[in-house]
Amino acid sequence: MSLPLGASTDRPATIHDVAALSGVAASTVSRALSTPERVNIRTRVKIEAAAAQLHYIPNSQAKALSSGRTGAVAVLVADITNPFYFDIIRGTQLQLKAAGYTQLLVDTEESEDVEAGALEQLRRTADGVILTASRLSDEDLLAASAKLPIVTINREVDGIPSVILDTPTATNQALDHLISLGHTKIAYIAGPDASMSSHRRWQALEPAALERNVEVRKLGPFAPRTHSGAAAADAAVHSGATAAIVFNDLIAIGMLQRLRERGVAVPADMSIVGCDDIFGADFCSPPLTTVTAPVEQAGRTAVTMLLGQISPQFSATARRQAVLPTFLTIRASTGPAPLPPAQRV
Repeated sequence: MSLPLGASTDRPATIHDVAALSGVAASTVSRALSTPERVNIRTRVKIEAAAAQLHYIPNSQAKALSSGRTGAVAVLVADITNPFYFDIIRGTQLQLKAAGYTQLLVDTEESEDVEAGALEQLRRTADGVILTASRLSDEDLLAASAKLPIVTINREVDGIPSVILDTPTATNQALDHLISLGHTKIAYIAGPDASMSSHRRWQALEPAALERNVEVRKLGPFAPRTHSGAAAADAAVHSGATAAIVFNDLIAIGMLQRLRERGVAVPADMSIVGCDDIFGADFCSPPLTTVTAPVEQAGRTAVTMLLGQISPQFSATARRQAVLPTFLTIRASTGPAPLPPAQRV
């Protein structure tokens, strides 16, 4: 692939240079680089090769670099192996790419120290940060936001823009669903102590249970991983609960495995409700009843809000908070409460 006629190595390459080198229209180049799924893969590969050969930088990214910005945005996730974050990462990646930004992905390993250290380093390498399920205190987050533009997902701190998935509402839907099936003794399997999402759900569940005159007992905390499900299942059985509302699907899936080992049938002996509707939740045995949320949309919305802080061109439409609705998806892991021993035939 040779340079197009008239192209100069003394000036930055333009979108028209890339179009000429790859033999397509400039509008096709624009689509291939901003929304690649809309362009034939052969054409896209040819355009990407031409852009790489010419060292082409999109206008929005070039302006960022010339103004002293890095053209990069960091996305921090608590555990990159947790499928919950996959759609958030996809949403942020697509939205950032369309705006001409590069995404930097950081796994904070469910650690406050790792998260704090990453935020300090990113002051030199990123124009802004999206924090998903931050484990830092409100004070630490406010201090960090004074040094670097920040948007949080699933964490509310006054003064910091946030995207909230309204899981407490769907958690109460789960409670009503279980009550309708005859359950009156329910366990809430809590997530990590530092998880604001876990606290928000319990703060919604506790008064709702009192209002409905059923018992909901908080168990935990538990790490948000599949291997925590064994201890969570044992605790739920020991509590005498006939149903459990679980912090996330990973713990819930681990509980299904442990209950099967113990000979506790789901849902005949115990009903299980997860949260997040991760990939595979409907492949479990039995398929998992769970809270479903618009996770990819949360990532896209967070990027839009962050760009409103970074770039004047986005500031007019930027919001300070977005609350996204969730709902309960009912599958086979929930069923009627088991009859008391005295009523069994």
